[in-house]
Amino acid sequence: DQVHFSFDKKGSQSVFITTPDVNAEKAEIEVKADVLNSSNTNRKLNITAVLKDKKGNQVSLQQGKYTIAAGKEISFIQRMPSVSQPHLWSPEDPFLYTLHISITDATTGKKLDELTQPVGFRWFKFDAATGFHLNGKPYKLVGASRHQDYKGLGNAVPDELARKDMQLLKKMGGNFLRVAHYPQDPAILEACDELGILASVEIPLVNEITESDEFYQNSLNMQMEMIRQNFNHPSVVLWCHMNEILLQGRYNNDKPRQQTYFRSIEKLAQTMDSIARKTDPYRGTMIAHHGDFEKYRQAGLTAITDVVGWNLYSGWYGGKMEDFPSFLDRHHRELPNKVLVVSEYGADADPRIRSFKPVKFDKSVEYTTRFHQYYIHEMLKRPFVAAAMIWNLADFNSETRGETMPHMNNKGLLTDERVAKDPYYLYQAVLSKDPFLKITSSSWTQRTGIADSVSGLCIQPLQVASNLDSIEVFLNGNSIGKNKVIEALTAWSVPFANGKNKLLAKGYKDGKWFTDEMDVDFTMIPFSLKDERFPFRQLNIMLGADRYYIDRKRKQVWIPDQPYRPGAWGSAGGKTFKLVSNARLSYGSDRAIAATDDDPIYQTQLTGIEQYKLDVPPGRYELTLHFAELQGGAVKGLVYNLENSARTEDSTARIFSVMINDQAVLENFDIAKQYGVATAVSKKVRLDVKDEKGITLMFKSIKGEAVLNALQVIKLD
Repeated sequence: DQVHFSFDKKGSQSVFITTPDVNAEKAEIEVKADVLNSSNTNRKLNITAVLKDKKGNQVSLQQGKYTIAAGKEISFIQRMPSVSQPHLWSPEDPFLYTLHISITDATTGKKLDELTQPVGFRWFKFDAATGFHLNGKPYKLVGASRHQDYKGLGNAVPDELARKDMQLLKKMGGNFLRVAHYPQDPAILEACDELGILASVEIPLVNEITESDEFYQNSLNMQMEMIRQNFNHPSVVLWCHMNEILLQGRYNNDKPRQQTYFRSIEKLAQTMDSIARKTDPYRGTMIAHHGDFEKYRQAGLTAITDVVGWNLYSGWYGGKMEDFPSFLDRHHRELPNKVLVVSEYGADADPRIRSFKPVKFDKSVEYTTRFHQYYIHEMLKRPFVAAAMIWNLADFNSETRGETMPHMNNKGLLTDERVAKDPYYLYQAVLSKDPFLKITSSSWTQRTGIADSVSGLCIQPLQVASNLDSIEVFLNGNSIGKNKVIEALTAWSVPFANGKNKLLAKGYKDGKWFTDEMDVDFTMIPFSLKDERFPFRQLNIMLGADRYYIDRKRKQVWIPDQPYRPGAWGSAGGKTFKLVSNARLSYGSDRAIAATDDDPIYQTQLTGIEQYKLDVPPGRYELTLHFAELQGGAVKGLVYNLENSARTEDSTARIFSVMINDQAVLENFDIAKQYGVATAVSKKVRLDVKDEKGITLMFKSIKGEAVLNALQVIKLD
């Protein structure tokens, strides 16, 4: 009809609902709306607002009579009768009322336009000493941020998958979503309203600003679009203006100019915050900062918003995990009147990488699980930490990244196909109010290891996440021990046998047993390669690594190298490759490797290797030698590496030859010259072993040091 609720230039429906006064006894509701008469005659209107509960019962009604001139727009506010004994909205009970607001022609009685909006009655506050409070009670917020892309779909994600993300967050026990770093499909906040997930929303103002009127006006416009479009969601409690806005180091060599730049940022942030408070006085405001405390304080940014967010990665991009609680305590000590939330924290977990000796930046699931266990319990200890926002709910595309899975950020608790990783189960154990038990490595169904020379078994760890007091684990029906659960995790040393291994974890509470089980297909590598109990078939070895790589496409597990041991296999001479210019990495390179999808196979190596021996039994074999030149040229510094800058790597030429059982297979081999830097190269050789001497690879350096990244040996007969 020509008379209707206005089409808002900011993309909203021009109906805005506030609940200015809510408590357990009563709830106030106020409706503001804009109506346009685009006809050429004056119109008399009845505007009716009806609030109904889930059963359709009317709980509040307000009517108003208005006259609107031809071609004009009116704004009105209706204060509806208060609701007695309101059914409060919370994550545990996300009760939604529905507001029906309609325009009726007062003369004809014809309904001209109608909108419906969800209404949730809740009240909240942020307190610098005691954190977040919901409906009058302290309430720790724990959840995650979300990027919206999905494997094979990019950002064109159907609403069903968007809602599934929220269901997975809720299933984890999460009660908070940071919609980052941009407003997303309406289905997300609709799901938050319905499922009971509190939320913050922000605009894509990230890393730096442009000092121009056009940039300022666009930023303010984005902010108003965000607020007006998402205003009516009861799940939203925070509007966020910026993310890591000082991360991009500008004008570092011109301090006066840099101070001018910082003042421009402060002015923009202050303007945005003032507008947000005026537009919506009932919600909080936040800026998320990266972990440079002094820089943001001196720039004046920690003084502006209600809530100060910190994106913290101690023990990942730099420093150690123990720096994290020190940072939290510093904020509380030096900014005692500012609410603290941890707006980001996390560590990459490549689901293909496992390690029994996890270290920072090895991308192993084990290190990341330990990281999250430490961080979440440090935050739970501190009431003043209002919120813990994991970065990220799911793995997402990040084009400029290298590392073990190029173009992906692996900090997700879920893969980009939404398969849970181990830390997801840790959070279920920490957050679930119901008894919970889960073997964390439930997706690691294919394992490989070296057999004990006597028992023929291989001891490897198994971890269980639970909120029960203790767990007992059974292997093939036999108990291997009962362990106490500490900070939601407990572990066993499991004696795996060759072939199928059935694992069962059991826990008991309140007269009920809780269980989880999984099967592991274990491929045993004999301690001696001629052990007849385990006929030799294949070895997949990564040199210079202390981690395992699972190639699910080929159903292969790559294992770390070992020093040569008679009767077995291993390297002689050489040292683990380590980048001198990169303090994060204990070994290997973080560069993306061209011409392969199996980057981890090529990202580690032994340099200066002299010999590799395999005491295999007689037979026909296929050897594949894997190489990649890991050094050379300039490497661009990536902005997300918070403590890492661009580097120029040693590009000294290396030329070497390789002989296998005294036969030359590579001569004057120059990886960089022939194939380029950071490019996968595989050399395949077939040979017959007719005696008991096995296979010996000899490396002869001609210039620089010989290297080997990985080695695969397959028995063909």
